[in-house]
Amino acid sequence: MKQPTLSQQVIAEVLGTYLLVFFGCGVVHAAVLTGAQQGLWQVAIVWGIAIMLAAYSVGGVSGAHLNPAMTLALSLWRGFPKNRVLQFIGGQMIGAFLAALSLFVLFGPLLDAKEREKGVVRGEPGSIVTAMCYGEYFPNPGGFADGAEPYSSTKHEMLRARVPFKVAFAAELLGTLVLGFVVFALTDERNHGRPMSGLAPVFIGLTVAALISVLAPLTQACFNPARDFGPRLFAALAGWGRIALPGFEETGWLTVYIVAPIIGAIAGGAVYEFGVRPAFTTESTKGQP
Repeated sequence: MKQPTLSQQVIAEVLGTYLLVFFGCGVVHAAVLTGAQQGLWQVAIVWGIAIMLAAYSVGGVSGAHLNPAMTLALSLWRGFPKNRVLQFIGGQMIGAFLAALSLFVLFGPLLDAKEREKGVVRGEPGSIVTAMCYGEYFPNPGGFADGAEPYSSTKHEMLRARVPFKVAFAAELLGTLVLGFVVFALTDERNHGRPMSGLAPVFIGLTVAALISVLAPLTQACFNPARDFGPRLFAALAGWGRIALPGFEETGWLTVYIVAPIIGAIAGGAVYEFGVRPAFTTESTKGQP
């Protein structure tokens, strides 16, 4: 059977990550700008469905990594070729960026209206109420986007004290650790307790939905550096500037949404590979001492 070329795999990662971010960030746009969603679970399950659709669409070509943290973990623990890591990550970033561009075109007038409603200027601190549709922030600023009440910097500072950096970092690390552990478990052919063939994306999507339901009130629940950085970079170029991409003057975005997920995915894969997988036998060693 002919194997996909590297370029075909990278294109698959671009398209798969595009689908993931278009639907996932799209539901965030709809919730923040129109109030279309009635609760966190509705947002969470759309993210879960987005993962399922993306994985089923391109998994047969690239394996549907869709996440730089997972690509790095798979390279370290599952033998994914190290000379393909940067190309896969580049494809994921491009797909996320293009999805953000698409959403900006579709929701542009609603973004403008929300900023007028909240009395904020894009690129200034209060514009976090719309920048959150792209990049992610801790604490979750969703409460500032609800209703017609103007943005309040005083209330924002009070909220910051409830979710300090160490809590946000721990939440993203732990969430991605759980996700990495589940991905490794559900894709391990030696694990006879995994779902029936072809159903792994469903349970991975549901895992993400459950994690979002628990952790999104703290950090918006990222677990994926491409999902955060691609849209964040687009937002920085589209007028949000340092509100979207603060640079190295304020590094919380980098450590919480890029470093923590990478550490978490690698750690989750390691927990499975060294803590659970050795308990399984291959078909060739069954029944042997």
